[in-house]
Amino acid sequence: MLVRRVDAPVLTLVVALLLASAGNVKFWSIFTHAAGGFSLANLPLLAGAFLIVVLFFNACLTMASFRYVAKPVLIALVLTASAASYFIAAYGIVIDKAMIQNVFETDAREATELISWNLAAKLGLLGVLPSLLIARADIRFPPGARGLLKRTGIAGGSLLLATLLLVLFFKSLAPALREHRELRFLLTPTNFIQAMHGYLRNRWSTGIVVAPLGRDAVKGRAWAGQHRKTLTVIVVGETARAASFSLNGYSRLTNPLLERQAGLINFSHVSSCGTATAISVPCVFSALGRDGYSQSKASSQEGLLDVLTHAGFAVVWRDNNSGCKGVCDRVKYEDVSRPTGHDSHCAGDECYDERLLEGLPELLRNSSRDLVVVLHQKGSHGPVYASRYPREFARFGPVCATNQFEKCTRESIQAAYDNTIVYTDYFLSKTIDLLRETAEGEGVDTAMLYFSDHGESLGENNVYLHGAPYFFAPREQTEVPMMLWMSEGFGERFHIDRRCLDERRNQPLSHDNIFHSVLGMLDVNTAVLNPRLDLFHSCIRAA
Repeated sequence: MLVRRVDAPVLTLVVALLLASAGNVKFWSIFTHAAGGFSLANLPLLAGAFLIVVLFFNACLTMASFRYVAKPVLIALVLTASAASYFIAAYGIVIDKAMIQNVFETDAREATELISWNLAAKLGLLGVLPSLLIARADIRFPPGARGLLKRTGIAGGSLLLATLLLVLFFKSLAPALREHRELRFLLTPTNFIQAMHGYLRNRWSTGIVVAPLGRDAVKGRAWAGQHRKTLTVIVVGETARAASFSLNGYSRLTNPLLERQAGLINFSHVSSCGTATAISVPCVFSALGRDGYSQSKASSQEGLLDVLTHAGFAVVWRDNNSGCKGVCDRVKYEDVSRPTGHDSHCAGDECYDERLLEGLPELLRNSSRDLVVVLHQKGSHGPVYASRYPREFARFGPVCATNQFEKCTRESIQAAYDNTIVYTDYFLSKTIDLLRETAEGEGVDTAMLYFSDHGESLGENNVYLHGAPYFFAPREQTEVPMMLWMSEGFGERFHIDRRCLDERRNQPLSHDNIFHSVLGMLDVNTAVLNPRLDLFHSCIRAA
């Protein structure tokens, strides 16, 4: 490859043009639609907006165009932008701090599902090839004070011209930018630079001191004189959206077993705390609620599992996903997501959710205390939905069996996803059957509460997967399933009026109710319990 001599200002302008154009195809597509579409009359506005972005990028890159700095910075931006633009275009995602957190907290096996030949091709063409050219280039930098003055002049001139264009087109640009706030999460590379800065700022903040919560928690009057143990199972679903459950009116029969489960109460209007596991899981187990939640607040305060421990329960977290996001740091943790030999519920390096139930009765027998077990599903985690369930649960088809959605029809993606819900239906029904048998055979009062952490987009408005910023996230990502089952003994012990709960099944609820409702259903008295958010508070009969 020939070594080309190039002036630094020329190189930064070329890279700015590359980033603004090839690195932002999705951004310009949405911006064009937001600005009124592509037309001759609209051409000056679109051209002006493009020039503003190019000039802004050029100004920023110029200020980094120093020897020993320019090449690493330009190569890093080009490589990262090519990857980001691929995922934005392929899955319709946006990049914010929560998405960056999701990337860093996703395990390696889940991350490999996003790797494809199309990704490699785009990285090669728009990332690796330009990076090689930059690496091989002989860049001429203006020397000394004259060079610094020249850089300052180019950067200042670019910003001044960009500002003038912004003022000129502001009246036309403002409505589009105001009504489509997602655009700032689509503009590469500013989106991932801002997101990375926010994530690292939280990550590298001062050491966290975990404040106590609910240390006053005690078991209430319903426990007096009782000798029967209790087993409460909390199932945390993964990427299950309410719209795909036939219990909620979906046209496909995705819940054939749960629909026949006696005593099951399905809550049909439940909203999530976030649109990604890294947000929703710590949020739902905290006492903060969605409006008060932040990662720093949640990580610096004890949560629901701690309060249950203070009240005297034995608490176990069983995981078939990518961890508990700090929620289970102070309770017993069991990872069942990795095959250990000839596992009947594993295939390759994937373990199905049934593995979460292995040894559950033994866990109860070996516990001298009342037990709360959290089961964290792999559920419907994408993009390769077809790998989340055994073959016998492939009720709908043909299915998309690849992570390259562009090679699949939307119908085949939907079919694969719906099969994951069919398997979740089986898993939850099997959990209920196990709890019913435990209640009848071993004299234990049992209950199961299920809810999903967030939903999933399956091509609606050409958006896939999840993780959209909550303020404009589609309802498919925020509306989640939730259901409750209790043995007869459990309901009688805690004086729970099933008819009252059944009347609340169609009321608007959210993840904010979970913390307080779990304490309420187990009759745990503590000052941190908010009766207004306790689903059971108004449904407890007088003893």
